[in-house]
Amino acid sequence: MSAALTAETGLPDAGTCPYMVLRTPDTVREVLHRPDDFSPANALLAVTPLSGPALRVLQKARFALPPVLASNDTGTHAGIRKVVAGFFTPAKVSAMEPRIRGLARVSAARAAHLLATGGTVDVVQAVAADPPAIVMLEMLGLPVRDVPALKAWSLDSLELFWGWPDADRQLELAHSAADFYRWLRELVLESVASPSPNLFSALARHGLSIPEVCSLGYFLLIAGQETTTQLISTTLFRLAEGSRGISWCEAATASKARDLVRHILATESSVLTWRRVASRDTELDGRHIPAGEEILLELTGNHGFPWAEEPVRPGPTPYGLAFGSGIHRCLGAKLAELEAAVVVHETAAALKGVRLHDSNPEWLRLLSFQAPRTVTLEFLYT
Repeated sequence: MSAALTAETGLPDAGTCPYMVLRTPDTVREVLHRPDDFSPANALLAVTPLSGPALRVLQKARFALPPVLASNDTGTHAGIRKVVAGFFTPAKVSAMEPRIRGLARVSAARAAHLLATGGTVDVVQAVAADPPAIVMLEMLGLPVRDVPALKAWSLDSLELFWGWPDADRQLELAHSAADFYRWLRELVLESVASPSPNLFSALARHGLSIPEVCSLGYFLLIAGQETTTQLISTTLFRLAEGSRGISWCEAATASKARDLVRHILATESSVLTWRRVASRDTELDGRHIPAGEEILLELTGNHGFPWAEEPVRPGPTPYGLAFGSGIHRCLGAKLAELEAAVVVHETAAALKGVRLHDSNPEWLRLLSFQAPRTVTLEFLYT
């Protein structure tokens, strides 16, 4: 898709959207619960078609993304999902809370030190960035290493697949994606050969090829941590802004921090939309949907898409829809909510008497992802 971007949202301007945009929660949920009619096959396709030079960079790295999980509309999906779900059971997520809290407290203490010594601190980098990546790798049984590189690769890949980069920027992002894929392939090969339990070896035992394991790992290692970082970032920004009815002091309690996270999930979560494609002629709300129609589903809140055909609806989206619904619902939903609530709680408890230093930061604005790139705090009285 090639289009000018609106200054307000970073989204293409009106008239350029190739999708049928659906915003009503009940309709969105119905689409997600009709996978035979509405396939996920387009869920991970690049919004901006990859150019020849970008494709050559990726091909040189043996980059391949066969459909395995999020975009898999075949009978193999259920078995693969069951393997991955085994690493995110409620018991395993609950057992990680002390580890998450420990990481959050260390990060919050570091942020407090940076604030005291430097006068400002960006809590996106200081508290939101690393804990989700560390927790994700540990839960999957993978080594915790190269976290700064993983974070940078993740943002670049999100832009490559869900953004509108021009040709030069797309080539830069393709080089980044190729570097990530090479790193990931080495990690997959190492993990498959390891005697220690881990997701990649479990998938190989299930019968997946190395390219298939890499394909699943590529987006799982991104979505499993970067979207949580973004959720934490938005929550901390709105908390410091004071616009969501919960004060900074109140968020220093676990219950209020959780309430605020759930409010953000309902109104402006990090994953704001997702895509589906009609796999055959069908009907939806009495409307004919031809095979091949591409659909953009609003998962969270109402963000004023310039292409929306439906009227603005009152009230927020139920927060659970931020994680999707049906057979492709996010397997890390409970983990993401827990991590965000714990990090917000510990950050609010550790940083006292703060306010926003920059009330108008740059935001990441992609088709399906959004968050402030920085959340810079300073002392209330300077």
